[in-house]
Amino acid sequence: MTDIAAQEKPAPGGRAAKGVFIRTYGCQMNVYDSERMADLLRPLGYRAVAAPEAADLVILNTCHIREKATEKVFSDIGRLKPLKDARAAQGRPMLLAVAGCVAQAEGGEIAARAPAVDMVFGPQAYHRLPEMLARAARERGEILETDFSVEEKFDRLPERSAAGGPTAFLTIQEGCDKFCAFCVVPYTRGSEVSRPAAALIAEAESLARRGVRELTLLGQNVNAWSAPAPAGFGAGIKPRKDGLWGLGQLCRALSRLEGIERLRFTTSHPRDMDDDIIEALGALDKLMPYLHLPVQSGSDRILKAMNRGHTAADYAALIGRVRAARPDIALSGDFIVGFPGETDEDFKETLALIETLGYASAYSFKYSRRPGTPAAGLPKQVPEAVKDERLAALQAAIETQRRAFAEAQTGRVLPVLFEKKGRHSGQLIGRSPYLQSVHATAPESMLGSIIPVRICGATPNALAGELCEGPMTASARAV
Repeated sequence: MTDIAAQEKPAPGGRAAKGVFIRTYGCQMNVYDSERMADLLRPLGYRAVAAPEAADLVILNTCHIREKATEKVFSDIGRLKPLKDARAAQGRPMLLAVAGCVAQAEGGEIAARAPAVDMVFGPQAYHRLPEMLARAARERGEILETDFSVEEKFDRLPERSAAGGPTAFLTIQEGCDKFCAFCVVPYTRGSEVSRPAAALIAEAESLARRGVRELTLLGQNVNAWSAPAPAGFGAGIKPRKDGLWGLGQLCRALSRLEGIERLRFTTSHPRDMDDDIIEALGALDKLMPYLHLPVQSGSDRILKAMNRGHTAADYAALIGRVRAARPDIALSGDFIVGFPGETDEDFKETLALIETLGYASAYSFKYSRRPGTPAAGLPKQVPEAVKDERLAALQAAIETQRRAFAEAQTGRVLPVLFEKKGRHSGQLIGRSPYLQSVHATAPESMLGSIIPVRICGATPNALAGELCEGPMTASARAV
């Protein structure tokens, strides 16, 4: 959970600035959405504030993936209500909005249970936030905006006025058509929609002019992105057999942009990991050697029940193809333990897959029922105590591999993009090509630069390094 709380410049045109506090739950897509909401509000005279007490508008940008997500939102609403009432008594009204996936899935319940909430809108409606604010100012009544109108969303977003540092997210795709049995994304984010290639290139160029060196391409199913090639920019980039660009072609195009030195993408689905993407991973030095590719389980029986559309052998073969193209790839994944009907033998197959493939990092979760998903009504729900035991065992296996991967970097020289100052005087923090945090003593002038760093140690959460002599290219192919 993160808060947008950086102080910004006063409102344009000399207007009295209003304060907005945005609390973000969950995934990187929500982080991106919160940033764009802040962009939308800036021309209206809103500036980000550090706490709800100073806010004229509070937005809770919610995530529906985690367990008890809805109740956590209601808890936050309950804590904010006395503050809202106190401000109203002082003649300083505060608007409270619930956005994101919980709003999409539970909008009616929020409207019924929480009269303190002024606006409820799903992730496909936040581009209409200025309109909703105008309506709220006129009516001060309930506003419910959860309908899908994706075709309008990206076209109506303003150009970013600033970059938040040398790294940035760029949403290229939203929604998912896979309908995994445990997942609410198809219901809260809708079907797969891709942004036009020309718009993505233009936004990437704008970010590069503002000092961004590394772009992370985002999507609920990012490698399902496809669009016609943009006129005048696709020379030499061969389209797919269907005549469209896919993620591989887009990465090739973005790698041509001056100033953009690093590219990443997340989150991918194995069923859409095609030859063009794998070839791009092997060919493009700017495409980082880090792949987050969720598998969820190593049991074919459970994968079928999850409606994943692949087997454990399919996934392993895919990883083999990726590693053949990019031997230095670092693999990350998602795992769910305790899916309905999962037996001890099923779980052992997941541990065996982890042992066989090797992961540099992973996210792991206990299965939790999400209302409206097919798995919520399945029999043979696994007891919580069993889920806890399996999650601990899985996380121990992943941690052993993560630690081994981190320790293997000791002695290597890695290109590190320094992003921010550290806690200690003279310390900067950056990222390795493998998305590891790297701490090193370095002058502040190196912020935003890619610098060769010799790794001299690994801690549980970061790598320790020291600057090397001489220049280094931005290539991720470290030595």
